[in-house]
Amino acid sequence: MPESQLILASASPRRKHLLEQIGYSFKVIPSHMDEPPYAGHDPALYASNLATLKATETSHKYPDALVVGADTIVVIGEEVLGKPEDDASAYKMLSQLSGRNHQVITAYSFQLKTRRINQVHHVLTQVHFKQLHQEEINYYIESRAPFDKAGAYGIQDYSSVFVDRIEGCFYNVVGLPLSDFNENLNHLLSHHAITLK
Repeated sequence: MPESQLILASASPRRKHLLEQIGYSFKVIPSHMDEPPYAGHDPALYASNLATLKATETSHKYPDALVVGADTIVVIGEEVLGKPEDDASAYKMLSQLSGRNHQVITAYSFQLKTRRINQVHHVLTQVHFKQLHQEEINYYIESRAPFDKAGAYGIQDYSSVFVDRIEGCFYNVVGLPLSDFNENLNHLLSHHAITLK
């Protein structure tokens, strides 16, 4: 069986922790591509394209490695919420989510250039926020936690108190749907007779 190094093309400490949680050995080599803005009507396709672009950039540099690219987006109504740029944009996003249902989509791409492997998968989780008080929003923004997260919140930190309920995979909201990811990765390794170093 040919061996391949697993590379996570993401700077997210949460994805790194999640992959470690399920026992994988890997290197973190983030991609540095600029993310194009959302300009369509298919958020899942947008997330999938971003994950693929990230994996592709790193895969070009490490063609013998199995590269994982991933992207998580927050969708409310017809709008895709990115990462907030400042306090005002974080406040606006959290106010939009207050008392409403939204979707979190994480897409992840597997690429191994020398074996011509190029796959992308995505998972959607429904998240419902309780009605937020202005003081809660301001307290969370002052913690600086929202600023590296799509939709200005991370379900694994203080903003967990904002979440009334979810439907779907919790880990998908954190940044990687572990059960779906593990199943598809194992299927890929088995189908292509690859072992990870």
